[in-house]
Amino acid sequence: MFKGFRDFLLRGNVIDLAVAVVMGTAFTAVVTSFSSGLINPLLAVFGGTDELGLGFRLVSSKPATFVAIGPIISAFLNFAIVAAVLYFVLIMPMRHLTNRFGTKKAAEPTETELLIEIRDLLAQRDAEVARHEADHRRVEAEVEADAAVDRGAGQDSPRR
Repeated sequence: MFKGFRDFLLRGNVIDLAVAVVMGTAFTAVVTSFSSGLINPLLAVFGGTDELGLGFRLVSSKPATFVAIGPIISAFLNFAIVAAVLYFVLIMPMRHLTNRFGTKKAAEPTETELLIEIRDLLAQRDAEVARHEADHRRVEAEVEADAAVDRGAGQDSPRR
């Protein structure tokens, strides 16, 4: 029971996935700190004199109705930063390495090419069937000719 669990854990893809999750979590913490330390104060500059930051109040006399736009913009910027870093640091280099050293898949044939191949295979099969039938008729004709010769030889032979 434990051997199977150990084999599962020690497979390469499980360990790689665990490393990726830990690294992603750590990187997200870095981006969040960057956002809260630098981007949020910059967004608060645009928020005006309100201590709540960038946003607006639905009811001006009630602070609980404040709609904060700053955290939404900050979340979008966090997402964009994480996505850009992942793309430029992981995806592009892996694509480059795969294109350079990886195996290239053969191009999938088009529908027309498949139909042409089917047509050619059917024509080849029909030619083989016709050749086989001609061979069969030739053998039957030879057998009948031999039988006729045997019958004719039997009639021509003198009777005793």
